[in-house]
Amino acid sequence: MKDRTRAFAAAGLTVAIFLVVQLGALALVEPFQQAGYQQVENPSDPTNSAVYVVAILVMTAAMLAIIKFEIEWVLRAVIILTTGLLSWYVFSVVVPPVVTATVGGAAVNVLAVGAAAAVALALVVHPEWYVIDGAGVVIGAGAAGLFGISFGLLPAILLLGVLAIYDAISVYGTEHMLTLASGVMDLKIPVVLVIPMTLSYSFLDDSAAAEAKEVESVESEDDGSAGAENEEKSATPDETDADAERPDPADRDAIFIGLGDAVMPSVMVASAAFFAPADSLVSGIALNLPALTAMIGTMAGLFVLLWMVLKGRAHAGLPLLNGGAIGGYLVGALASGMTLLQAVGL
Repeated sequence: MKDRTRAFAAAGLTVAIFLVVQLGALALVEPFQQAGYQQVENPSDPTNSAVYVVAILVMTAAMLAIIKFEIEWVLRAVIILTTGLLSWYVFSVVVPPVVTATVGGAAVNVLAVGAAAAVALALVVHPEWYVIDGAGVVIGAGAAGLFGISFGLLPAILLLGVLAIYDAISVYGTEHMLTLASGVMDLKIPVVLVIPMTLSYSFLDDSAAAEAKEVESVESEDDGSAGAENEEKSATPDETDADAERPDPADRDAIFIGLGDAVMPSVMVASAAFFAPADSLVSGIALNLPALTAMIGTMAGLFVLLWMVLKGRAHAGLPLLNGGAIGGYLVGALASGMTLLQAVGL
């Protein structure tokens, strides 16, 4: 019963983080558009999706190369700087310009710059799980909002569809996404969401313990004792590779979900809110029926993903999450009176 409560609490926190990212993206849609933050000249051009997918492939290859050559500090520095920049985008439209300074002839919101710098500094000095998740929520909502107003309906659907296929191949086929996730885990940067299973969990202590265990393992191998122990274990007929890959969820201290799993379906939500010709449901936030059903579809995919992850194995998140977001969006678009051609952006 206690283990089930821990699992439900972790699942609830994950759902809450996803909801905050999606609601944050919706809240940022109009401010970003008014601030001129749209990233492309023609949001309806489907080639925008191709360019972004190529950029992801190049970035993934670069990250794998950095990990292979053991210069992870470069990746950590780049991610923290990018986090500061995206945070500044968000805070510049959220924090009132009470204090401004002129830089290069342009007025700069000093409080927004300070808040963004504080996020980056917190990641440097104290990257505990709540700091990483907090930064992830800020930049996740910001990235989803930016791409939401920059990708029309068809480019957004194409982007999410291609990335869902790529995620499945990279996790179940080439498995390089698992290698990447393992490599960035110890960098303590907001590319993953850290979901603790207990209130006492510390990501910093967990990382330190993992490093100490790794050192002990290396020392044991030097003594020649670890090899014999591993050999003995592998000779046990009752223990299979599948069993080794499925640790008991009750033994976990935390679960980890890629930040992209929260951002990508949220792009569909923001794009639907911005580009779908449907009436707004709530004043003060860009939310219409297609965006709402895209959120519901994302949550449906998330529930299935969490059920699978809590069984003890790594799974590709985007096929379920992006599939749910696209499917939910299409249902809402048709229900709001849009034709199928309008719904797919044609």
